[in-house]
Amino acid sequence: MVDDDPDILEALSEILEAEGFEIRRARNGKEALDRLEPDPPQLILLDLMMPVMDGWEFAQRMRQRPPAISSIPLIVLSADRNVGSKAVDIGAVGHLAKPFELNDLLDMVRRALDPASKAISSHLPRA
Repeated sequence: MVDDDPDILEALSEILEAEGFEIRRARNGKEALDRLEPDPPQLILLDLMMPVMDGWEFAQRMRQRPPAISSIPLIVLSADRNVGSKAVDIGAVGHLAKPFELNDLLDMVRRALDPASKAISSHLPRA
């Protein structure tokens, strides 16, 4: 999970951990990029608007890495009014506009991690 807001980062991490997910936290894109190896995550929840390195630059740099890294699915969580189009631009599998319903987030995460769901973005709720 990559978000510069410590309250959001902590709250969502705790909720996801309570649901059985292992969460790694980063406060900006640079910190997240540095933590992708040697053990890449299965999914990245990404804020777009952050200091140091924003979500857009993080996604561009991540996509330049080897396939084990560049193919990690992204879910964009952002207060940006154009979150949908920006999520599509960076190749995200889904997006939610802040504030969002926790059930929507949990559903999106589960679908993104389900290998049987090939075209998950068409089944995910849109904000």
